[in-house]
Amino acid sequence: MDNGPVESNDRLAPAGIGRRELLKLTGAGAAAAGVISLNASPALAQYAGTWDKTFKQSDRVVHRKVSYVNRLGINLVADMYVPKDLDTSRHHPALIVGHPYGGVKEQTAGLYAQTMAERGFITIAHDASYNGESGGQPHFISSPEAVVEDFSAGVDFLGLDPRVDRNRIGVIGVCASGGFALAAAQIDPRLKAVATVSMYDMGGAKWAWQGNEMPADARIDMLTKIGGQRWAEAAGAQKQYGALPETLTPETDAITREFFEYYRTPRGAHPRATTAMNVSGDPSYLHFRPFDHVDMISPRPVLLIAGENAHSRFFSEQAIAKAAEPKELFIVPGAGHVDLYDKVDMIPWDKLKSFFDQHLSA
Repeated sequence: MDNGPVESNDRLAPAGIGRRELLKLTGAGAAAAGVISLNASPALAQYAGTWDKTFKQSDRVVHRKVSYVNRLGINLVADMYVPKDLDTSRHHPALIVGHPYGGVKEQTAGLYAQTMAERGFITIAHDASYNGESGGQPHFISSPEAVVEDFSAGVDFLGLDPRVDRNRIGVIGVCASGGFALAAAQIDPRLKAVATVSMYDMGGAKWAWQGNEMPADARIDMLTKIGGQRWAEAAGAQKQYGALPETLTPETDAITREFFEYYRTPRGAHPRATTAMNVSGDPSYLHFRPFDHVDMISPRPVLLIAGENAHSRFFSEQAIAKAAEPKELFIVPGAGHVDLYDKVDMIPWDKLKSFFDQHLSA
């Protein structure tokens, strides 16, 4: 892993920010531009001992780290959470939880996994391929195929656990993992129920923000620049990354500030969550359209959860319009996008539990 300073790119959407927001950021005086570092920031000094999560450890759950290999041969590392009072004489429902784009399992995904384990489910929260503690080289890249495959690999792993009923495995995808989870469920019927929270469609975020397709000349210009950068990197040049800024300026827009307040402060910062992603992976999202065949998940159920005031709410509304029954869009009053990452009093735990209790019943 290269831990030296890297350059940012003036067209790459950082940490799930939409293309139009990014273009505002990357104009003159843009806060998102400049040199970023893959080293831990001072905000990360909070970590000590063996518990390295951004949330408190539950005394009602047994936690251990596990690993397994996906179809592409990439070793995935996950945190597994099991209820302490689990009845080992019978099989139980299980959940796979995916983290936001640029995040790691020690943040939002782990909070969801631990909390749902408190409610009776066996859960895993994994680091996506090429990120966090999972394998795949070079690190800090995003491949839609690999990230979608990671969910099926989780099904493989859970289905071999003698405590798990392999016919009762569901998935929770938060932010970008919501779109990836929908894509995975379309081609893997072993995922019996799908819930998304603050969902992002990364293809739509990069190329068709709010349904407005990038103009052809802008798309060609972007791809031409990325192609040039690939040649430069192939010849030995430093890789280019996009990431959240490490400081705010008066010009920083509201969406970036919302992500900054999670990823760049002790609230949610983690040493392995740099938010950096290599620019060369962007073109792969031109073909990533998880909503186009979301109806293929039916008759398995889909629950889409979004904040009332979330800038990303339109993604869930787009998906619910194309999904087939059974489907539900659940709006959390007063919530923004990142609120549902970690504000436990706003996250609708009872709704998630009742959804999976109903659709992963014995």
